[in-house]
Amino acid sequence: MVKTVIKSVSLKEFLDQPETKPTQEYIDNCIYKKPMPQGKHSRIQQKLINIINNVTENNLIALALPELRCTFDNYSIVPDIAVFKWENIPVNEDGEIANQFNFTPDWVIEILSPDQYMGLVTKKILSCLNNGSFMGWLIDPQTKLIFIYTANNQPLFFENNNDIIPVPNFVDNLKITVGDIFDCLKIRKKIN
Repeated sequence: MVKTVIKSVSLKEFLDQPETKPTQEYIDNCIYKKPMPQGKHSRIQQKLINIINNVTENNLIALALPELRCTFDNYSIVPDIAVFKWENIPVNEDGEIANQFNFTPDWVIEILSPDQYMGLVTKKILSCLNNGSFMGWLIDPQTKLIFIYTANNQPLFFENNNDIIPVPNFVDNLKITVGDIFDCLKIRKKIN
């Protein structure tokens, strides 16, 4: 992420600005431009959302959403994937999903882009954990490592294709391996 040096603004002033392309995030009184997703990032994001929602959505357990602005404490971030327990999804009076999510995801998933700083992405995950998230994943397509963060525990990392990656308790019926995530980067050749 690239820090945009704009005069110091409050969270309210940041939220009053129109949305930008690329997306901007507000972290500790600073504005950061989020890098545009590239191929590996987009493919992992798409695949993971499908895997999670295939297990959770029809059973009304949870919902995974891409690139959703979440505003809480002194942050306004846009996780690559934000997963919410079903009972935590805000709805309008008409029963439709709300536009604003003014709290942390229950599970936050970030996919490292080539020009992102791991430290800043880790800070986003930790800020979510400190404000109510159950778990955070940081996926690094370059090194094929997956880091798992939970509140008050040392981070774990997974790198072997057969490693089953921990998930939050509310989706304990979801089984996913390192291979499930990184194998999606291989594109099969079309046979004529």
